[in-house]
Amino acid sequence: MKHVTESIIYIGVNDHDVDLFEGQYVVPNGMAYNSYVILDDSIAVMDTVDVSKTQEWLDHLEEALQGRRPSYLVVQHMEPDHAGSIESFVRKYPDTVIVGNMKTFTIMGQFFPEVSFDKKLVVKEGDQLELGTHKLQFILAPMVHWPEVMLTYEASEKVLFSADAFGKFGALDVEEDWACEARRYYIGIVGKYGMMVQNLLKKAAGLEIAKICPLHGPVLEDDLGSYLNLYDIWSSYRPESKGVCVCYTSVYGHTREAVKLLCGQLEKAGVKVSLHDLARDDMAEAVEDAFRYDRLVLATTTYNAGIFPFMKTFIDHLLERNYQKRTVAMIENGSWGPMAMKVMKEAFKNSKEIVFAENNVTLLSALNEKTRQQVLALADELSSPERTA
Repeated sequence: MKHVTESIIYIGVNDHDVDLFEGQYVVPNGMAYNSYVILDDSIAVMDTVDVSKTQEWLDHLEEALQGRRPSYLVVQHMEPDHAGSIESFVRKYPDTVIVGNMKTFTIMGQFFPEVSFDKKLVVKEGDQLELGTHKLQFILAPMVHWPEVMLTYEASEKVLFSADAFGKFGALDVEEDWACEARRYYIGIVGKYGMMVQNLLKKAAGLEIAKICPLHGPVLEDDLGSYLNLYDIWSSYRPESKGVCVCYTSVYGHTREAVKLLCGQLEKAGVKVSLHDLARDDMAEAVEDAFRYDRLVLATTTYNAGIFPFMKTFIDHLLERNYQKRTVAMIENGSWGPMAMKVMKEAFKNSKEIVFAENNVTLLSALNEKTRQQVLALADELSSPERTA
């Protein structure tokens, strides 16, 4: 058993069988589905796990209980990777009271229409549940990132059970940098709901927190300010780092040639460059870097009087996550009727605080001396002090 504190036990599981989380995110190091038990006069279980790991989780729970029976199952989030084992739990522990808010039980009934949840406790913002020396306070966090989400604060040990907030990709038996996979997780899954995350951070600011127990990723307890600061940056859509994210598609290599020239010049000027071939690289990584850095270059061909499909998909990913507060430059290519730049600019018409570069480039089939100089001018503009301030 893994102890978070003397009386709080981790009973989650690692999943190395999953290849795509939520059917779309590559997870080379798997996923962790976290669950916790609070041992007191009354025992509270904090969330369940994905149905694929039900039995392993129930075994962990039984070991932690040491012959006792749980009094409460607190359901903070109804997404199936956390709520998938609720039915099995209820069948094994039918006397346990299920704790959730009104929206929790609405969605629970949709996922488990054959289960009767007669023993339940409906809570609202600020409600408390005493276990003995431990007291749970419930904090509603709608749309972080589902409408029923709530967090739970345990005051005696200053532990915040944070649902999907502060989570990351990756199983817990693999060592990897927290920020990289937490950033990709946040931007991909929660990124659209920055305002709601900001509201949650304001609530958290009023709590004395010693440990954060998320539903994915490790328990956080050292330098919590750094994690909170990153969440503040991400949820307010501010750039996290200085640098240029360059994303491109290229049919026959000519657009790629222009991109390589641009990247080489930027790197000579000491600018951090993150390069992504949208047809071949992980799209989620490209989206992550577009939000991480303060400058973005979009380079693509005109295609069916629009833009190449992978670029269109990429821009859609940015827009649905409220991309803003960045400098955007463009390189378009077209042999007879270049339209890509016009289409891309139009796509960002409703985005906040987007500044377009002045030296955007139009290629007519292939680089020539004139367009080569234009690419160099764009590199100079993107590496100028005004762009990096």
